[in-house]
Amino acid sequence: MFSLPVIVTLLGLTWTPVSALPCPETSPSQPPPSSVNSVQPSDVAVISSIGLHAHSSELSNVVSRLHELMTLFNPAVISPTLDNINLYSPESVQHRTLVEQAKDISLHLQNNQATEREWKLVLLFVQVDQLCACDEQQVKSVIQATVQEVDRALQVLHSQLKQTIVSVALWDGEYDTYQNKRMNCLYFQLQPTSGQHDTEDSGMIIAVPCPSQDRPFLRTEGNSPSYRHSEASPLIHPTTGTEMPCEDLRPSNSSPTSVHALRPGDIKVVAAVGDSLTAGNGVASNPNNLLDVLRQYRGLSWSIGGDENLTTVSTLPNILKHFNPALTGYSVGMGKQDTHQAFLNQAVAGDKGRDMPEQVRALVQRMKKDSRVNFETDWKVITMFVGGNDVCDHCYNSLYYSIENYVRHVREALDFLHKEVPRALVNLVEPLHIIPLRKMHEDRSLKCPTWLVNILCPCVILPKPGSKALHKVEELNRGYQRSLNELVESKRYDTRPDFTVVVQPFFREIVVPTLPDGRPDRSYFSADCFHLSQKAQTLMARSLWNNMLEPLGNKTAQQNFSAEVTLKCPTETSPYVRTYQNSNYTYTDPAPTPGPITNWGSNFSCVDLAPSVSVPTSVHKLRPGDIKVVAALGDSYTAGTGAKAKNLLELKREYKGVSWSVGGDATLETVTTLPNILRKFNPSLQGFSKGQGLGQKGFNMAVPGAKTSDIPAQVQALITAMKANKKVDFDKDWKLVTIFIGGNDLCSYCVDQNNLSPKNYSHNLMLSLDMLYKELPRVLVNVVEIVQIDPLRTVKKNDLGCTLMQRANCPCVLTPEYNSPELEEIRRTNQEYQTGTQYLLSGNRYDGREDFTVVLQPFLRNSFVPYIGEGKVDLSFFSVDCFHISERGHAEMAIALWNNMLDPVGRKQAYNNFTYDRSKIRCPSETQPFIFTKINSLPSLPVTTTTAAPVLNTTTSSSPVPTAPVPKCPSTLPVWVPVVVAFGSLLGPDSSFVGIPRVFN
Repeated sequence: MFSLPVIVTLLGLTWTPVSALPCPETSPSQPPPSSVNSVQPSDVAVISSIGLHAHSSELSNVVSRLHELMTLFNPAVISPTLDNINLYSPESVQHRTLVEQAKDISLHLQNNQATEREWKLVLLFVQVDQLCACDEQQVKSVIQATVQEVDRALQVLHSQLKQTIVSVALWDGEYDTYQNKRMNCLYFQLQPTSGQHDTEDSGMIIAVPCPSQDRPFLRTEGNSPSYRHSEASPLIHPTTGTEMPCEDLRPSNSSPTSVHALRPGDIKVVAAVGDSLTAGNGVASNPNNLLDVLRQYRGLSWSIGGDENLTTVSTLPNILKHFNPALTGYSVGMGKQDTHQAFLNQAVAGDKGRDMPEQVRALVQRMKKDSRVNFETDWKVITMFVGGNDVCDHCYNSLYYSIENYVRHVREALDFLHKEVPRALVNLVEPLHIIPLRKMHEDRSLKCPTWLVNILCPCVILPKPGSKALHKVEELNRGYQRSLNELVESKRYDTRPDFTVVVQPFFREIVVPTLPDGRPDRSYFSADCFHLSQKAQTLMARSLWNNMLEPLGNKTAQQNFSAEVTLKCPTETSPYVRTYQNSNYTYTDPAPTPGPITNWGSNFSCVDLAPSVSVPTSVHKLRPGDIKVVAALGDSYTAGTGAKAKNLLELKREYKGVSWSVGGDATLETVTTLPNILRKFNPSLQGFSKGQGLGQKGFNMAVPGAKTSDIPAQVQALITAMKANKKVDFDKDWKLVTIFIGGNDLCSYCVDQNNLSPKNYSHNLMLSLDMLYKELPRVLVNVVEIVQIDPLRTVKKNDLGCTLMQRANCPCVLTPEYNSPELEEIRRTNQEYQTGTQYLLSGNRYDGREDFTVVLQPFLRNSFVPYIGEGKVDLSFFSVDCFHISERGHAEMAIALWNNMLDPVGRKQAYNNFTYDRSKIRCPSETQPFIFTKINSLPSLPVTTTTAAPVLNTTTSSSPVPTAPVPKCPSTLPVWVPVVVAFGSLLGPDSSFVGIPRVFN
């Protein structure tokens, strides 16, 4: 029976029948202890209890005796349980739940100002004599319900009380008549094991063991000398358990002040950010339960899980618990990142590099708010692992998932941790080498759901062996790995002694596990054959731990899933977690600074430049080489106003030859424009503008100061000019027309709201497109979405020209105060211009002709202004008036427009990536050599259309009734996929089964 465990729990000592031996008097600690692990018996000023019962007379005696015992150490100790009999008597609580009693006692202690800042001891009794169950199923149910109630009561105490130790004790009552009537079943389930004491010994005199000099504290898990978790399962699980070979588990004698002197036992907190490999998707899934891959087994996660103990679950926290049983921060059980059990596992399924800044902010917020973490003094290990999803999706948008963008996002996250988090070591795990995982989907005998992984990770699985696309995957993957090392080698995170970042490279190379017959071993993978099972995550945890103990310059850089990985141990000569300093490692010198940029040209790497074998009749099969004529409509941004100006006197010049959408000065190697890119495909291209002024404007019909209402006149002028140009076959040549307009509408909106309303903006744009649709054969029209204009307010320079000219150019945007109603009105109107354009082009108004289409290019929708560092605008993109764009800005706009043209409709990049790189120009792919339109962006091209290309009549005002083509698409997904997705959505946002997670999500 368990009549004495409460005092045993508190003092952590045994009981022997000897004569009474009072302990010497002691004084409370000075200063009072700040940690529960440093509380001595004399520091306790209040003893209280919950869970008493009317029939537990012996239990009440135990509580009374404990109070007497504690007065030996602190005569001033009080006990509300005895002093306030009306509130806490057994008679008053026998019908109240533990949660209700916890609320009562919390309220009472909070109202007692005299004890508010004193250490309190609360005894929570779980009376198993009140639990009766006779079969195994009932036992499990009763125990589960009891554990849940205790957990809720502890949460109440945890949220309401400070400076409190709670001791939970099982109590199985007395053998009286009442007991015998009620307790015939569960008692045998809870029989004590050998070594536990029965109340039959109650006639003996109990010796009170005294606190010793080396063990003066009330026992908590944090100051107990042994690791009690390991006692739960003495046998090592053959595939998921790990043997702890280390013997010296001691922390430092005092908490270190340098991260380079950090022992494993000094680590108090673990945390992690990343994707589904860290979230634990499918770790414990049945190999045949594909749907269960959606479940997040966070307690089993290799870098942050804390379920059970190391003998059954191998994770980094379970390893570290051997060195510090009081470790906190790890996740348990299942659920998403915002659940209580996730704790400091803030990994999100589906996240990519871009999401790391948000994840680390959420992580730091949790650390600061949780009382289990002493944010300022606890040593923390934070593991970051991300990049798989970026590689999986890179072929949809190679710029967005570029190496530069990936490392920029990671750098932003690490910068935040470096700035905000004291006493931290960050494990930066290299993205795994992903290409070897393709082997799981090359052998059909494995019966892997390759169709699903083709959806989750198409850019890795779909490319053919030896293809350029697969080479690009390898190049990007290696670039991600290399960029992380370069980032850390920059010494950016070694500016103070209590913080560092260490790259852990064990995933740099992957060896796929194999069966004796040479086929890949599917047992290392979840049901989707892409996420990793617990068997694989066991090896990952061991490899991460070993990497942490290996010196820089000599770390293991391969994960061989077929090889046995045993744990390494700190040594007497090297007891620390390895950093660059305690590894005697010297960072490599940074690459030499590149020379000055002499021009804004671009490199060109496309190989297949040929036009179609025969001139296409459909705009949806238009290759870049088929385009014979370029033209542009718009305002000063297209006219090239001030693009190469060096002073205010040159500002009014129109540098049409460098205009992003229609300029043709020099060649692409020195001047980046859309026509110079197209001339690589067709050197005979016509229509581009050159030089300055009107002399060689070609079909650049843009006029500085133009508004949307002026575009119909520009359209008419363009048609007239094309018909008059002898180098243009008006009826047969394929034409590319780019329209960019609306900036002047917004800049003047506050003085003419009626004429410049969003409705009129859309109407004028529609009139212009209608004219092109009626009168111009064989044409693809780019409508570049209006820029998000209010960020221009951040473009500032300390000179008179910039200040005055900028406001003169755009008073309605640049004059209003921040957060003023006028500025909010401009922002709303800006957005309505954008949505109005999207709505106009989303329908089928211009789909009635096979040789005509309009495509919205949205690369300016978000974040136009480029920055240098944090918050500083890069003025090299702007002319001397801080409003018009420079030649560099025109080059970036040209690249962004061209790359948008190679993005499928519905998956186009809706932001700009203005960073200098001569190799950003993309190429048409082998499988999709055409400029993307709404129709050829569908899974398959349409086989029929309802309307043939009409005969054009420039004199009529009527328009052919546009009818959308009807695509016939094959069913590429199994029938049950939409059912699974629909089922996931029905479970709601609180479920772990919402949507299909992306690979490495």
